Amino acid sequence: MLKLDEGRITALVTAGVLTLALLYVAQSVFVPLTFSILVIALIWPMQVALQRVMPRLLALLITLTVTIVAVVAVGSSIAWGLSVLGHWLFVNAGRFQTIYLDWTQWLEEHGVAIAGPLAEQFNVGWLVGMLQGVAGRMNSFAGFTIVIFISVLLGLLEVDDFKRRLMLPSIQPLGALILESNLRIAAKLRRFMAVRTFASVLTGLVVWIFASFVGLELAAAWGAIAFALNYIPFLGPFIATVFPTLFAVAQFDSWQSAIVVFAGLNVIQFVIGSYFEPRLTGASLAISPFAVIFAVFFWAFMWGLPGAFIGVPILICLVEFGRRIETTRWIAVLLSGEQAQADIPTPADQ
Repeated sequence: MLKLDEGRITALVTAGVLTLALLYVAQSVFVPLTFSILVIALIWPMQVALQRVMPRLLALLITLTVTIVAVVAVGSSIAWGLSVLGHWLFVNAGRFQTIYLDWTQWLEEHGVAIAGPLAEQFNVGWLVGMLQGVAGRMNSFAGFTIVIFISVLLGLLEVDDFKRRLMLPSIQPLGALILESNLRIAAKLRRFMAVRTFASVLTGLVVWIFASFVGLELAAAWGAIAFALNYIPFLGPFIATVFPTLFAVAQFDSWQSAIVVFAGLNVIQFVIGSYFEPRLTGASLAISPFAVIFAVFFWAFMWGLPGAFIGVPILICLVEFGRRIETTRWIAVLLSGEQAQADIPTPADQ
């Protein structure tokens, strides 16, 4: 029978709770730091390739420029889409109010009185205020990005020195273990983000085509928003599906048309997210779907929208480090998909 040391368990639980509390309270420090590490892992191969043919600082400048362009492109897509939706909503908000009141009356006539109190709070100002709040968060994204790129700049300059320090005899075998784990994590993160980017672009294009085909207004904006939100697993596609459905209700004034839009968008998300992505990702990144959902919502609770975006990369890191430590290998097995379990190293392998 497995004997548990209650004192040790209590100490570990206490340390874990205190660590999470620190991550939550000091998120203004840890969020940019975590994003910086992710960006460095993604762009380091470009930096290395450029350093072979040009001076180091010039290679660094080119790498950062390409990274900034990519980040601005993603951020601008959702900012443009939200601004177009905000203008459309301001012009057509009266239509939403009328439809909502009609549905409220219909529900009350059929004995659903719960809609009555909600009708008093639903108004144009609430909808416009919600979009303004989202726009405000997007404006704060600029300062957040500046902090990240300063950290990335300093981090890229120190990667080589950090690798050399990890190989010092005084910190072996832990240094070699950390270095090997970092290399594997970086490769997995690059593959994950490459597949996620391809899936996001494909989702945005297909949503744009579908919205144009069914006659939904602002088809390009819906495609841009679907592209950007697809980087957030589960939560992003859900939002990108619900919002167009609500707008379809106002535009077509028909719940049948809204159902068609809702069903079509869900089919698109399901086919791309559940069929193409897993096949492109491969078994090396197989992670339990429940673990992915938990990571997205947990880190969204801890760090807000940035946490939802980076939740899965954090999970990938935890699984990779966990599988290399004997006492935490069982956790990595539980979090990994069935195909990934075969790749878990055994003590004999180490």
